[in-house]
Amino acid sequence: MFQLKRYPGNPVLTGKDFPEGSGIRRVFNSGVIKAGGRYVMACRVEDAALRNRIWIAESDDGLRWVPRPGPAELPHDDPDFAEYTAGMYYDPRITYLDGRYYLMHAAHSSHGCRLSLLSTSDFSRFEWLGHVSAPDNRNGALFPEKINGLYARLERPNTGGAFGDMWVSYSPDLIFWGKARCVLRNRDVRWAWTKIGPGAVPIRTEHGWLTIFHGVRTQCAQHYVYQLGVCLLALDDPSRVIGRSEEAILEPEEQYELVGQTPSVVFTSGAVLEDDGELKVYYGGADTVQCLATIRIERLLEACGVASPRV
Repeated sequence: MFQLKRYPGNPVLTGKDFPEGSGIRRVFNSGVIKAGGRYVMACRVEDAALRNRIWIAESDDGLRWVPRPGPAELPHDDPDFAEYTAGMYYDPRITYLDGRYYLMHAAHSSHGCRLSLLSTSDFSRFEWLGHVSAPDNRNGALFPEKINGLYARLERPNTGGAFGDMWVSYSPDLIFWGKARCVLRNRDVRWAWTKIGPGAVPIRTEHGWLTIFHGVRTQCAQHYVYQLGVCLLALDDPSRVIGRSEEAILEPEEQYELVGQTPSVVFTSGAVLEDDGELKVYYGGADTVQCLATIRIERLLEACGVASPRV
């Protein structure tokens, strides 16, 4: 009933769009923000050796994207970055906060998965602020403002008894995090009984934090199906769900979502709310290509139980 509408020109970005000789094969699960009237995408890209990089692409209209000549320069020679990231960093979410842009992303190594944080003012030079979670944690999405005087982020434990559920935690300085509380359990999402996790950065509305999340079900013999859902979190306490769509708002149906490196996947790391109320949701298709779908934000609020919302 409240389904995202796919952009007919999908995919909006593929590995072939990157500079010749770069070796990039795939681009997906990329963070997106609108900055200074232009759209900026922090792309997750992979080469044939499955090396990950964050690569900035830009657009005037959010539809046609131009990657920069090379990937973002990150501190690969830093011992901590090298050991606990091991060249595998991915799924960045971009948040504008306190006059700077922050990229919260996953960092994977033999030690497991952690969250790592980058900061930039211009998407040209990046400051690495370090690893900002204990293992095993991923899918960090930083809220665009402090809540009750603390920075806040959504996240998903990657192992243990809390695996598969969406949580919120808080920080006084963006580095040290705690006060974690469970937001939503995967067992409570009918179409996502395997795991759920944050997607795009939460969007503030007068009704609550509109949050698009991913949900996974296991189909047949260990075949994962990734879908998108939406919920509304209380502005002063994001651990409290005040509304949620009972149905997925996007599920893999098109060829570019069903066939690829990881079949049957739609996964978002970024969304842009336009001034006219249109929400552009950028998502990865089959862990292979970058795609776009749109919807009016009031429709998603209605899906969360807000009657005739004013936005």
